[in-house]
Amino acid sequence: MAAPEEPLPPVIYTMENKPIVTCAGDQNLFTSIYPTLSQQLPREPMEWRRSYGRAPKMIHLESNFVQFKEELLPKEGNKALLTFPFLHIYWTECCDTEVYKATVKDDLTKWQNVLKAHSSVDWLIVVVENDAKKKNKTNILPRTSIVDKIRNDFCNKQSDRCVVLSDPLKDSSRTQESWNAFLTKLRTLLLMSFTKNLGKFEDDMRTLREKRTEPGWSFCEYFMVQEELAFVFEMLQQFEDALVQYDELDALFSQYVVNFGAGDGANWLTFFCQPVKSWSGLILRKPIDMEKRELIQRQEATLLDLRSYLFSRQCTLLLFLQRPWEVAQRALELLHSCVQELKLLEVSVPPGALDCWVFLSCLEVLQRIEGCCDRAQIDSNIAHTVGLWSYATEKLKSLGYLCGLVSEKGPNSEDLNRTVDLLAGLGAERPETANTAQSPYKKLKEALSSVEAFEKHYLDLSHATIEMYTSIGRIRSAKFVGKDLAEFYMRKKSPQKAEIYLQGALKTYLAEGWALPITHTRKQLAECQKHLGQTENYLQTSSLLASDYHLTEEQRKYFCQEVLSFAHQQSDSPGIICRNVHMLLRRQESSSSLETPSGVALEDGAHMLRCSNVTLEPGANKITFRTQAKEPGTYTLRQLSASVGPVRFVLPHIYPLVQYDVYSQEPQLHVEPLANSLLAGIPQKVKFTVTTGHYTVRNGDSLQLSNAEAMLILCQAENRAVIYSNTREKSSDAALRVQSSDKVTSISLPAAPAYHVIEFELDVLSLPSAPAAGGESDLRGTPEPHRKHKDRQTAGHCMVTTDHKVSIDCPWSIYSTVIALTFSVPFRTTHSLLSTGTRKYVQLCVQNLSELDFQLSDSNLVATGDSTDLQLIPLNTESQQCICSKQPVFFVWELRWTREPPPALHGQFSIGFSPASEEQLSVSLKPYTYEFQVENYFTLYNVKAEIFPPSGMQHCRTGLLCSLEVSITRLSDLLEVDKDEALMESDQCFLTKLMYEVVDNSSNWAVCGKSCGAISMPVAARATHRVRMDVMPLFAGHLPLPDVRLFKYLPHHSAHSSQLDADSWIENDSLSVDRHGDEQSDGGSGRSRGSVHSASSAEHKGLPMPRLQALPTGQVFNSSAGMQVLVLPSQDNHVLEVSVT
Repeated sequence: MAAPEEPLPPVIYTMENKPIVTCAGDQNLFTSIYPTLSQQLPREPMEWRRSYGRAPKMIHLESNFVQFKEELLPKEGNKALLTFPFLHIYWTECCDTEVYKATVKDDLTKWQNVLKAHSSVDWLIVVVENDAKKKNKTNILPRTSIVDKIRNDFCNKQSDRCVVLSDPLKDSSRTQESWNAFLTKLRTLLLMSFTKNLGKFEDDMRTLREKRTEPGWSFCEYFMVQEELAFVFEMLQQFEDALVQYDELDALFSQYVVNFGAGDGANWLTFFCQPVKSWSGLILRKPIDMEKRELIQRQEATLLDLRSYLFSRQCTLLLFLQRPWEVAQRALELLHSCVQELKLLEVSVPPGALDCWVFLSCLEVLQRIEGCCDRAQIDSNIAHTVGLWSYATEKLKSLGYLCGLVSEKGPNSEDLNRTVDLLAGLGAERPETANTAQSPYKKLKEALSSVEAFEKHYLDLSHATIEMYTSIGRIRSAKFVGKDLAEFYMRKKSPQKAEIYLQGALKTYLAEGWALPITHTRKQLAECQKHLGQTENYLQTSSLLASDYHLTEEQRKYFCQEVLSFAHQQSDSPGIICRNVHMLLRRQESSSSLETPSGVALEDGAHMLRCSNVTLEPGANKITFRTQAKEPGTYTLRQLSASVGPVRFVLPHIYPLVQYDVYSQEPQLHVEPLANSLLAGIPQKVKFTVTTGHYTVRNGDSLQLSNAEAMLILCQAENRAVIYSNTREKSSDAALRVQSSDKVTSISLPAAPAYHVIEFELDVLSLPSAPAAGGESDLRGTPEPHRKHKDRQTAGHCMVTTDHKVSIDCPWSIYSTVIALTFSVPFRTTHSLLSTGTRKYVQLCVQNLSELDFQLSDSNLVATGDSTDLQLIPLNTESQQCICSKQPVFFVWELRWTREPPPALHGQFSIGFSPASEEQLSVSLKPYTYEFQVENYFTLYNVKAEIFPPSGMQHCRTGLLCSLEVSITRLSDLLEVDKDEALMESDQCFLTKLMYEVVDNSSNWAVCGKSCGAISMPVAARATHRVRMDVMPLFAGHLPLPDVRLFKYLPHHSAHSSQLDADSWIENDSLSVDRHGDEQSDGGSGRSRGSVHSASSAEHKGLPMPRLQALPTGQVFNSSAGMQVLVLPSQDNHVLEVSVT
């Protein structure tokens, strides 16, 4: 038997067309020059600049020089660029004037007239100079005279259209320069002609494309026009631009097909809806398939004809561009899209015809690529071609099933007739592949000839495809082809071969988590295992499919019935065991066993959860396991075993991890208030929560609470406790018995089992009291009480809190539990001293800081200590008052005495209160108390200030000096409070040193001269000292009087002066001032001229200076406080400034 013939590598054909250039004139002359011209013209590239912003390109020009004939000139409407002459050249070597006039001129005239008649303006006249002829003829004119005559007669304003070529056949520098100039001119004219004619052609083509919505527009006609442009680009070796033209045609046609499927169809598409009668596949071994091109031109092509021709042209250009792998990619896309387009256009296709066309096309593309690349390139680019191998395998499988080549009995008569029809649609084999032994045509025909031949070709293709997919790492695709092979083996009654591929595919899908492929593969595997008689494996797969929700309910019932039919009815009832073991079962993916794997017993677990008589319904089932643990700890469920008769299902690993914790809870007691904060003075509810844990509360168990000194636990007639289970379900309630004594309160607990919760509420009462206030040093505010840290931050807005610690003895512990309850005093009280002359009043401000409203009653103020001669007369008219949340209430008492007033007042304020919204309380509430102390409250001095207008004026005016008179009057004789360092004794009476200071904080007055001074004041009743000074009003209007302040003028400390050395005795006018109260808050900007600038608590170097001590607020009464003086504006002022206070 002869060896098979080796296939010949296909030939890559090139376009032989070149731009046409006509030659007129002396043909013998041109014939002699042509060899040199054809070699020199394409040697140098030229830059081709095109319109519409397209990038310039370097091209090498070649031309097809033909003899000039009028028939070559294009006629009107001719769109063929391939036969279009781009340039016309007239050749002459005439150097004799007479010859020129006799013949050459007339010939040139006729030539140009023909060109003008056809509107051709691309021409060139070449005059060849030959030195040999010049030597033979002595009477000829110089060369320039002939050229000048030609230019004058024919070129007019285009003198560059006549060029001279000197001795073109010689090898000299002059000849070379002449050739260079001529070739440059020739290339330039050719490029100009290309640009002009191609631009006009493209404009006409765009105009034709824009008319595609008009009736009668034909895609085939437009196809031929745009392909003509592609031919020109290919002729110029601009293959990328040529490919763009075919891609645009491809996209345009595809869009029309898509629109047709959406209901918007064009009339010309009906030509492509003809039934498919030929399916010979792609033809890629010709540069141009003229047969199919003519069908397109005659509008007789089918959809497959158009697509085949269009792709063959794209393939040719891509191979010219050395992009063979893009051919494979585009081919796969084309084959899939053609299948869809045939469906969209509803084209009638015989069964199997499309499979033949796809199979032949895949092999044609693969062989075309193999002919262009070596084996190393093909092996390294399998990823680009494996898709075609897979598609060809799939279509060959479809043809085998269609023609009965895979059935057990072989093809019948109907199958044979169908095979004959399919082979007839292939037609005769093409001449270019007739001598190729392994052509696609021969392979398909051989594969469909017999069952054995089909099996051989299908297995070869399948194994090659699987190997290629595996080599590039596309395992899933390889397994998919393997599944097709398994299906083929199942049809061939070879389940043992199919199982290998199905197990491999299932393993991959399980690893990657593909649910639907897993289900489909398991169904195939179950059928295979059933045929092989693998009962155990079949039952395992059937049980998995019975619980697969991707199957229909009928399918799942079928597989469930397969499992149940195997189980013995007389066996034990179904049961499920979940074991807590430390050894894990192991299972092979390819085979499984109903029995427990050797070496591991199901009963080896330390603990076991079991349930029996379980009924499983279709779908998800919830099964509850119950157990009782003996030891605390964390238990992990390792394995799950379910048995139905002799059939046992084992889950070796439970994932995700399932654990449950067993712990022993200690009893706990938790006490918390029901409200956000507990208020002192009124009953408040406190919640007790007893978590029994592992302890069982028995009758007689009680809580023993040690009573706090200032907190009471109130015993109500009916207290009840509620018992909850560990899941907060109410179990029962019971009466609560509470017994109190002086030191201990006993709470009897109701009986409760372990791991339950007992809850009850009790009322507690904390005695209200306010912290003691300081003395006169802080008359206008409450001294800072002992607070928590957070209360100190905002002392003016937070309630004072008191902590009560209670010790509780619980029956389950030998140790006491200490709890702290924090109560907040709802009130904040401040006191202040008010004066009018020598009469004194005490004002108390009670502010409600809580969120509740209270009813106040029975306000009372008493003096404690030695103040027996002091009387407190209340000025409050109402016995009961309501104080709202965040609101104050004021109370005032007048102080009266008969003898010398005591040096200090120790007061205790008390008032009853109760919540305004509460009904009658069962317990009497303690009143709220507040203690304070006021010192040095008796008035010693009366200060009075008066301002007098200038002499001769009735009122003060701005800018004019007025007189300020200050009177300081002593109101009492010597008292105990006067006996200090400032007191001096004279012959007649006691004296005390005072210092006065006039300041104006509002900057209404300018004090002129001295604003302060020291005086010696007699300590006797009605003793008066007057001071006068000048002041100037700065604004008009009713102005308040300047402030007058009094200080005690104390001598320096002797101890301090004794420590000074000799260098410190320098002159210093500063005074050391001890100031108290609110009067020291002067602003520097409002200080009047001449006021004292002093520093408190400072050390001064220099002479030991006296000190100033501010008199307490109660000892000085300013009788002119609040008075105002009318000040008129100056008469010459144009701007009136009025100050209103």
